[in-house]
Amino acid sequence: METRNRSALLGGLGRPSLVGLTAVLALVALTALALAAGLWKVTVIAWVAFAAMAGFAPFGARAAGTNDAYRLVWGYGLAAGAMVTSAAVFLLPQAIGLDPRVGGFGVAAGLLVGYGAHTIGHRLTHLDTPFDDTAAQLSAHALSAGVIIGLVYATMPELGLLLGLAIVSHKGPAGYAAARRLRKAGKPVTVLLLPAAGVGLTAIPAALVAPPAVPAIQGAIFGFAAGVFLHVAMDFLPRCEQGSEVGEVAALSQDAHALLDRLRTHAVLSTLLGGVAVFVAWIGVSA
Repeated sequence: METRNRSALLGGLGRPSLVGLTAVLALVALTALALAAGLWKVTVIAWVAFAAMAGFAPFGARAAGTNDAYRLVWGYGLAAGAMVTSAAVFLLPQAIGLDPRVGGFGVAAGLLVGYGAHTIGHRLTHLDTPFDDTAAQLSAHALSAGVIIGLVYATMPELGLLLGLAIVSHKGPAGYAAARRLRKAGKPVTVLLLPAAGVGLTAIPAALVAPPAVPAIQGAIFGFAAGVFLHVAMDFLPRCEQGSEVGEVAALSQDAHALLDRLRTHAVLSTLLGGVAVFVAWIGVSA
């Protein structure tokens, strides 16, 4: 029975993706380079991000066509709450402390660039590729986030793993939702191996570059990182409205309106719990 369930789970992934498999091989090669350079924190973050997205994708593919609105809300909410809290606690103070004005401009730039990249990325949906809108945007997010994570840890190697792990916490629910959409569209779910490996593909090379020890430059890096990650976090906040991704899933229910009302409460609770989880972890690390 267990073997049959595993086969059914993996069978929904579709044909192998050459792009995805190439990304995994590149990540393995970069991992050897990172470990030789002593970049173990960035390596751990990269592989946790990969495992989260690649690990949740088969479950998302299997859930295509089912009413899993509660799972989406809780997955998105926990990740969004953790990311908002982490960006506000670990990145914003560093940016403002290094250079208040430059750090502030960095935050604004990160928010605006994140919004612009997300919006323009929609144009990729008009191209005939194995990626849908979600997979393309996840790839862009992962690659850009990897650069920022690498630069942040290169700037301050003493930063703990909590920041990086909280920042990539959205990879699990994002992989679940993206796999579900790809499966419904009849496209191979294995293309998600690219955004799954994307953080490591850019984080490791970026971490090998040591930014100049100039407060203004470091403040700009931390500010930009805070802005981008706040944008991503806000993008992952569960939206329980008609036309949203959660709304599309809820529409499968016979009483969609009442279900959306209940989901709004779950959305608030999940985001709060995600933030509290980071706070509790920070207390544990600081004790």
